[in-house]
Amino acid sequence: MTIRVAKLVLVLGVFFYYLLVVFNNLTDFDSNAQFVRHVLLMDTTIPGNHGMWRSIASPALAFVFYVTIILGGMITAVLLLWGALRLLRALRLPAVAFNASKSISLIALTASLLMWLTAFLTVGGEWFLMWQSPTWNGQEAAFRGFAVVGIVFLIVMQPDADGQP
Repeated sequence: MTIRVAKLVLVLGVFFYYLLVVFNNLTDFDSNAQFVRHVLLMDTTIPGNHGMWRSIASPALAFVFYVTIILGGMITAVLLLWGALRLLRALRLPAVAFNASKSISLIALTASLLMWLTAFLTVGGEWFLMWQSPTWNGQEAAFRGFAVVGIVFLIVMQPDADGQP
């Protein structure tokens, strides 16, 4: 039971994180929108780099990028809560039922991993060269998010057996 509760609490912990991320993105919309805008503008990357042709100056496209990030966070939060509720309902059931209840949590954690890997590390970091910016560089935070969620994913995906602590 202890291992199952640990998995449930970790999924709830990631849900709580996403709840705060979405809350911050909505209540401090402009600050975070500016971050996305500057990453897309590439205005603080190394001067003279040959990737500036990738820069996006359109405020409308920056808005779409940012809203997409927020919507992705909202969807992930909903999936995490749904997954946690399924784990909770299956907590005392046989191992085969508890293992089956993990699917939504694993989908949610995968969505989170894809967001950190694709949106931030790949598109922001490599395509828009965010790693070159001393000011608008979210690579470390993105990796931290990816690593934490990845660890939770690995823990949750471990099969449970009847008779475990």
